[in-house]
Amino acid sequence: MTERDIIGIFGAMNAGKSSLMNLITQQESSIVDATPGTTADTRITLMEMHGIGPVKLMDTAGYDESDSLGEKKRKRVSAALKECDLVLLVIDPSAPDMQAATLLLMESLSEDKQVMVIYNLFKATDEGRIDFLEEKMPDLKRFPKISLSAIRPETRNEILLFLLKHYIPKNNPTELLPFINPNDFYILNIPMDEETPPGRYLRPQAMAEEYITRHWGYPVSFRMNLAKARSKDPDEKLRWDHFLGSFGRRPKVIITDSQAMDIMKEWTPADIGLTTFSIMMINYMSRGRLSDFANAVRTLDSLKPGDTLLIAEACNHSRIKEDIGTVQIPNLIHHRYPGVQVKHLFGREWLEPEEAKEIKLMIHCGGCMITPQRMAARLRDLEKFHIPITNYGIFLSYLQGNHVLEKVIQPWKI
Repeated sequence: MTERDIIGIFGAMNAGKSSLMNLITQQESSIVDATPGTTADTRITLMEMHGIGPVKLMDTAGYDESDSLGEKKRKRVSAALKECDLVLLVIDPSAPDMQAATLLLMESLSEDKQVMVIYNLFKATDEGRIDFLEEKMPDLKRFPKISLSAIRPETRNEILLFLLKHYIPKNNPTELLPFINPNDFYILNIPMDEETPPGRYLRPQAMAEEYITRHWGYPVSFRMNLAKARSKDPDEKLRWDHFLGSFGRRPKVIITDSQAMDIMKEWTPADIGLTTFSIMMINYMSRGRLSDFANAVRTLDSLKPGDTLLIAEACNHSRIKEDIGTVQIPNLIHHRYPGVQVKHLFGREWLEPEEAKEIKLMIHCGGCMITPQRMAARLRDLEKFHIPITNYGIFLSYLQGNHVLEKVIQPWKI
């Protein structure tokens, strides 16, 4: 999994955002046209930036469109800004209205973002307006700035050197599986079902296998038949026992699909560690905040009929039959907490402030299909809304008993 710093390009309509995107990427990543509102949604380009490394560039829509579609675009722009590590605020010094720049600057400051100001000069006399503009908007003086013409290819080196000089990376990647030891065995319990795509592992499974191998450990996969295991089929338990007994040295930890926790709590020997792919991913994507998810799950103890839980999945996969987010977890909730309501968010959908008031707890997937930056943005929002958040793996473990929760977080030493 390639970690990328996220750089977002923001500003008013026709400030030159798309021209700046194309200048940096050296290709027509974004459509450039004088027609207001040409950029309808956030455009993304992945590239390697010398001296910074792999980055994701986001060219956003203008923040000052006034129609109903413009309101939707602004929400997308705000969502993109929350995800960024660096905000490039593009300003046309000759523009008569600086409201969009002012609002974007305020939002960047409230989200504690790194900001750089790009004065895009459409004509030579525009540079003379910068001092006047900064007198009207003194906050602009706080940030590194550069003035250039984004449509001139020769200015590309200027902007790259400017970024390299002033950007301070904030990403501190968390170890995916910090407990891996060289030359030890680790079991990946992967019960494939009808939603499992053919020809590949799911992303968390592939990441775990790669990480263990890269760190000189030995990953060994086991495909559990959950239906047989839950029906107490003796052949399935015998197959598992034979598998465990085939190791010359005892495996250190089992990493299991979260939905198998009702089986694995019984089938995991006391001398072997246990955790889940979902717990692995949420700790990784949240930059090591697993303890927050483990503490928040105890909100379940105070639920009352009429309370609302929100299940959030960061992807939009095809959901069939016993889907974990739309079927299995809701069924468990309705059985264990009668009268509690369940709502869902999928993919890019996110909470509106007015919706947040009724939510008692969010149960989030592992987050393997979003970036750590977007996860961080979600966590900041939930803190503002005073909504505790837990995770699929944590939730499913806690339902099996507090001792099971303690076992699955023990490898992480939180």
